[in-house]
Amino acid sequence: MDGSSSAVRLAADIGGTFTDVAAFDTAAGKLLFGKTLTTPRHLVEGIADGVAKAGTSFAASNLFLHGTTVAINTMLERTGAKTALLITEGFRDVYEIGRVNRPDAYNLYFKKHRPLVERALRFEVKERMYAEGDVRKPLDENEIRAFAKQFKETGIEAVAVLLLHSYRNPAHEIRIKQILEQEAPGLFVSVSHELSQEYREFERCSTVVANAYVGPRVRRYLGEIETRIADEGFVGSFLVVQSTGGLYEAAEGKDQCIRMLESGPAAGVIGTRALCEAIGLDGAISFDMGGTTAKSGVIYQGHPLTTGAALIGGYDQALPIQVAMMDIFEVGTGGGSIAHLSDGGALRVGPESAGAEPGPVCYGRGGENPTVTDANLILGRLAADRFLGGEMKLDLKAAEAAMQKKIAGPLGLSVTEAADGILRIAATAMSYAVKGVTTERGLDAAAFAMVAFGGAGPLHAAEVAREIGMKQIIVPQAPGHFSAFGMLFSDLRYDYVRTWPTSLTDAAFDQIEPVYREMEAQGRAAVAKAKVDAAEIVVERAADMRYVGQEHAVTVDLPTELFAKQDRNAIKAEFDKTHELRYGTSAPREAAEIVSLRITVTGVMAKPPLAKIAGGKAEPIASASTGSRKVYFAKAGGFVDTPSFARDQLLAGNKIIGPALIEEHASTTVLLPGDSLVVDDFGNLRIAIGAVR
Repeated sequence: MDGSSSAVRLAADIGGTFTDVAAFDTAAGKLLFGKTLTTPRHLVEGIADGVAKAGTSFAASNLFLHGTTVAINTMLERTGAKTALLITEGFRDVYEIGRVNRPDAYNLYFKKHRPLVERALRFEVKERMYAEGDVRKPLDENEIRAFAKQFKETGIEAVAVLLLHSYRNPAHEIRIKQILEQEAPGLFVSVSHELSQEYREFERCSTVVANAYVGPRVRRYLGEIETRIADEGFVGSFLVVQSTGGLYEAAEGKDQCIRMLESGPAAGVIGTRALCEAIGLDGAISFDMGGTTAKSGVIYQGHPLTTGAALIGGYDQALPIQVAMMDIFEVGTGGGSIAHLSDGGALRVGPESAGAEPGPVCYGRGGENPTVTDANLILGRLAADRFLGGEMKLDLKAAEAAMQKKIAGPLGLSVTEAADGILRIAATAMSYAVKGVTTERGLDAAAFAMVAFGGAGPLHAAEVAREIGMKQIIVPQAPGHFSAFGMLFSDLRYDYVRTWPTSLTDAAFDQIEPVYREMEAQGRAAVAKAKVDAAEIVVERAADMRYVGQEHAVTVDLPTELFAKQDRNAIKAEFDKTHELRYGTSAPREAAEIVSLRITVTGVMAKPPLAKIAGGKAEPIASASTGSRKVYFAKAGGFVDTPSFARDQLLAGNKIIGPALIEEHASTTVLLPGDSLVVDDFGNLRIAIGAVR
């Protein structure tokens, strides 16, 4: 089934503060949305509440798509399973030694990465493979059985297995997994070759350990959802969003949990790509600000930028994950980020978040520390009686009291000045997310439009854009549900990679082609196995390449015809171009080499159409106006009368001059003084920064 029959296609995105649901009713041809507070103690309840608020049900759905932060939160919060590591004899400390990177040589407070598995739970295995995949020392199976017994006795919940050169020959890893599952049923066993077919033992080790560490929790979580939706009559396909923005079956997600680390943010980038296609935009920066974090990705020349590896937890203390994922940069600043004073008395915002429980002070759920949301309410940018369409009343007096007690009083500021300071600091912090995927990747952020979404994205987008020098912002329809909406545009996707070092000059295309063909066959088989009918299958090839003498490689997209023609010069030209984009320099006369071969197999699924809205004149109709209120803008010198508009009453062609507020159920767009806005044919708010002089 592909979602094209007369049924509902459901998508749910769980964030740190809110759970968002988007549904496409194929019979009625319309989109439905639901938003509810996340229920941390039992996340599936938040999903069910969101589905009910959207006005639909699991029983009416034939496809359920899900993105979640449960995997990455488990890793970052260190709340995973008691995990052991089995590793080739002599390499017990590879995981802890790592690359000995020190990004800031003069930082006296630098902290090395902290492994997810303590040294006492890392065990050496008597076995060894040569780099070519031949067996040097056979596996001692009795030793593995003894380990299984020990794991049962000591309460180990998960085991990661990393054997040297298993990407060439996984036979020993396969046998270890068989023995452990036979001898210790219920143990979560993760082996490295199932996750990564690349060299670099530290990165592969870190990846398989992370998968094992989050595995039991993710498996239980997905199992709870399966049980709940089945009980409510769901008989369709349950798919999970990967970090690439592609989809895979929940059954696969239970084993390869690490592939869903960035599933929610990746879906937002996929939604951005769909928007760009609809309005004819070649590139854009996605800016997704929710309750806990702000994150950015890039659409470049019509395609989202991806990476073959990422550092989770910040570069200085990060643990690498070596799987394909969307190239996303994230900072710990969201609507629920707590403002506090450092030991030296400086004002800080985040990364600690009030989350959904207790939430910001103004939620009235027990929060005591002022947050970014409280600051927005104090400055008039949020209306106390219109939050979530009036479903949730906000407590302005409580927010002001907390701001006075915790921030304004100690700093000798007024409550207004303290709130304004919090928003300025937050904007600067969030600008780093945008710079992280542009400036640090060799791209000029100012040359892109920003697509702002998430519940808090449109509130802050204009100030973040000013920090970077961006000139255009696009706020899509239903920005508070946009990541869930983006899932409706995701496809089945399978990524494969094989380490295959060879000089480009000497590359044997007759040997490379079978490797690509084998990976392609794997992908096609995976798509065929899924319970979803794909409209078509698209295969894309790439290679990790570097100049001879370099350590690290860049991933280069390569059209299939270049291999058919064995066109080394064209492949080299593509590499030079990619290297120039990534690092700002290239060396066309230097020799290059291939490190790994990559392939992506996509099962393209049916997509809901993006509908146009009714047209109007430049002046919004009378029913669009919801009055005005005092809003603080530093540029205007204080509180000024600011008109507000109901977004669902705006028509294509309407124009608004800032300052103004455009309110909708799950978000508010702030139009700053000096900015202008026009509503396009699809109902997007197109904001021009500094257009009004």
